Amino acid sequence: MAHLIDMTNGRANMAYAGETPWHGLGQELTHGASIDQWRVEAGLDWHVGRAQVAFKPEGRGVFVKGDSEVLYRDDTFAQLGIVTDRYKVVQPSAVLEFFRDIVGTGGLELETAGSLDGGRKVWAMARTGHALAIRGQDRVDGYLLLSTSFDGSMATRAQFTSVRVVCNNTLSIATASSKGAVVVPHSATFDATGAKIELGLLGSAWADFDDNANALAGRGLTNKEAMALILSVMEPDLKTTDEAEKLSTRRANQIKTIFDLYNYAGRGANLASSKATAWGVVNAVTEYVDHQMGNNANNRFRSGQFGTGAQLKQTAMANALKLVA
Repeated sequence: MAHLIDMTNGRANMAYAGETPWHGLGQELTHGASIDQWRVEAGLDWHVGRAQVAFKPEGRGVFVKGDSEVLYRDDTFAQLGIVTDRYKVVQPSAVLEFFRDIVGTGGLELETAGSLDGGRKVWAMARTGHALAIRGQDRVDGYLLLSTSFDGSMATRAQFTSVRVVCNNTLSIATASSKGAVVVPHSATFDATGAKIELGLLGSAWADFDDNANALAGRGLTNKEAMALILSVMEPDLKTTDEAEKLSTRRANQIKTIFDLYNYAGRGANLASSKATAWGVVNAVTEYVDHQMGNNANNRFRSGQFGTGAQLKQTAMANALKLVA
């Protein structure tokens, strides 16, 4: 299986502290390792260079300078992306440096860091020390994730996310009333200090997430309401549940899988917080995205954290919250 974890230089460019990742790759670090150790062991000790693109027109023997620039790794000179001269790069080391002055403060502790797609995307994630227990038993831990790209595929993003312990589902905790994420396009300079101030290092975002999760756990659903909520996420253009018969067999099977995860098959589906509740639907969607969608675990990780899967999870949370507004 081709791993999306960056395997440049014959090693898995990822480090972790604690539980071994799903793919068993990467370097294990002890809790409390220094930022410098993380940079080396996560394979983020390289620099992104940039050079002007030149091309040779057909039939001509000389190169012509283009308007774009190529971003490349300075350790292998591998191309990462073609961008304009206005593209602001956040260096791999800067992703870890973001955490230097906050790790060890208020319970923050790095847990994973690394790169994907040959180094085109990099990330680091730290446990915040915040946790909640929905209905007294459904534990959810808080994390702070910073990610960026060098191929234009995503902006630089600092966000709070959560991990549901019983099934290892991840879910953004951004809400309409609090700042759960700071997103900076590459046309602007990423201000690490400003992002930390804007995020407030959790503050009201986690409290709001706690309120929302408990409200969803208290919102009971009939099977018809649960299916309608799932359809609103997976097929938002459907006007009624009766139109579901128009779906392709593949899509219908995906929706059935999510409904089954909600109804009985999901990890934690029978907890009081999830059984026949809106919170149960949200976690059925997140379990599907994080553990079943896509061809393999690496594809799921990339999609669930940075791509279409992450969008599905955010939509599930937003649509569910409309039921308790």
